[in-house]
Amino acid sequence: MLDMSSIFFDVPDSILDAQKMLDLIVACSKRKQESQRNISPSQAKRVEQGDSAVGQLSLPILMEEGVTWIHSILYLVLVCSAVHLLDTLLVSPKLSINHQNARIKKAPSTPLRFRADGTFKILQVADMHFGNGNLTPCRDVLDSEYAGCSDLNTTRFLERMIRLEKPDFVAFTGDNIFGSTANDAAESMLQAFGPVMKSGIPWAAVLGNHDQESTMTREELMSFLSLMDFSLSQTFPSVEDSVHSDKQVPVPNIDGFGNYDLRIWGAPGSNFANSTVLNLYFLDSGDRAVVNGVRTYDWIKESQLSWLRNVSQKLEERKLDSDKSASGTPQYSAAVVPSLAFFHIPIPEMREGPICNLVGRYREYTACSLVNSGVLKTLVSVGDVKAVFIGHDHTNDFCGTLGGIWFCYGGGFGYHGYGVAGWARRGRVILAELEKGEQSWGGVKMIRTWKRIDDEALSKIDEQVLWER
Repeated sequence: MLDMSSIFFDVPDSILDAQKMLDLIVACSKRKQESQRNISPSQAKRVEQGDSAVGQLSLPILMEEGVTWIHSILYLVLVCSAVHLLDTLLVSPKLSINHQNARIKKAPSTPLRFRADGTFKILQVADMHFGNGNLTPCRDVLDSEYAGCSDLNTTRFLERMIRLEKPDFVAFTGDNIFGSTANDAAESMLQAFGPVMKSGIPWAAVLGNHDQESTMTREELMSFLSLMDFSLSQTFPSVEDSVHSDKQVPVPNIDGFGNYDLRIWGAPGSNFANSTVLNLYFLDSGDRAVVNGVRTYDWIKESQLSWLRNVSQKLEERKLDSDKSASGTPQYSAAVVPSLAFFHIPIPEMREGPICNLVGRYREYTACSLVNSGVLKTLVSVGDVKAVFIGHDHTNDFCGTLGGIWFCYGGGFGYHGYGVAGWARRGRVILAELEKGEQSWGGVKMIRTWKRIDDEALSKIDEQVLWER
C-alpha cells in the first residue's frame, strides 16, 4: 500500500488548505490502482516495506490528477451557476406566480337589476370567431376592405357597440373563438372578451361548436370564462335547495358545460326592487356528434331540459305578493315572469318550419342536429320563455316564431367567421321595459329588439316588438 503520510508531508505549502487536501485524499483513493501500475514490481515491493521515497515518485502523478479533478469541479460549479442564473432571470418568472402582480377577479355588481328608468338592455354577440388578433385575417370581405382587416376589426366593432348602446348586460352566444386557428385558447379569449371586460359591464357566455378546437376542453373553457373579469358565466348550474330556499345546490349529472340562469331584479325603489322580474336561461347546445354512423351537430339533452323545467317551476313557486300595489293594480306573480333563452346551435324545428312572422334575412339553410330532443316542446310547456337567441348560421339574422315563441339569430359578428362580402357584420340588441305605475315601476311590460350593422353610423335596422303583456 502507498504510505499516505509521506504524501501529505511532501505536498508543497501552496496547496495545503483543507479543501485541496480533501481533494487529494479522494484522488489518491480513486487512483490507487492506476498509480501502482506506474511503478516497477521492485518499487512496489519497496512501497509495501514502507519506503517513502518510492511513494514520492508517484506524487507528481497524483497531484496532476488531483488538479484535473479540481478543474472538473470548478467547471461543474460554473455550469450550475449559469443554469441557476438563466432560471432566475428567464424561466422562473414565466412559470411561477408573481404574487405582487396577482389579483382576484373583478366581480360585477349583483344582482342584475333594471335601471331607474325602467329598462334593461342586452347586447347579443354571436360568432366572433376570434383567432390570434392582428395576425388573423378577415374572411368574406370586399377586396377593398381586405388589406389590414383582422380580428381587431371585431374588437373595434364590439367597442363601438358598447359605447353607442351602453348595454346593462352582454350575452355571447358561442363560437367566441375559432379554435382551429387560435394558437392559444386562453389568450384568444382574453383578447376576444377584452372590450367587455374593460367596460366593466356584466356579461356571460355559452360555447359554440368551434370554441374547444384549440388548446382547452369545453369544461376548461367554461371554467376560464367564469373566472374572467365581470363575467357571470357558470360551468355548472345550481337550483334552490328544497328545504332552504335561500340556498343553492349543484345539479348532478347534467350534460354539457355552461347551463345556468341569471335573474334580473326590478328597478331600485320599486315594489319589485328585490324580486325577479326577468329570467335569462343559458344552455350548452354542444359541438358535434355521431348518430348511427352519421356526423351531425350536437343537441340539448333531456338532463338540461329537466333542469330548465325545474328552474321554471321554482320561479313559479316563488310567487310575489299578490296584494294590490299602491297604484291599485294587481302585482304580477312569478308564474308570468318572462324568460329569455340563449344558446348556439338552432333546433331542428327551425329547419323543419314553418317559421312565421319573419323579420330579417333568411339567407342560408339552418344547420342543426339530426336529433330532435324536444326543446321546442319543453319551452312551450314551461310557458315563461318568450324569445330564444341563437347564433351558428352567420348570414341569417331574422326573428321568427315557432309555437308562439320567437327565435332570433344574432347575425355574424366576427370578421374571422364566414359571411358574405359586402354584407356588414352585425349584432343584436334586446330591450326589456317595465310597466309604469302611478307611483312605482311594475313588472316587465314589453320586450323589443333591433340590430346594428358595422357601417360608419352603426345603422339601426329591423326594430320589432317580441313580447308585450
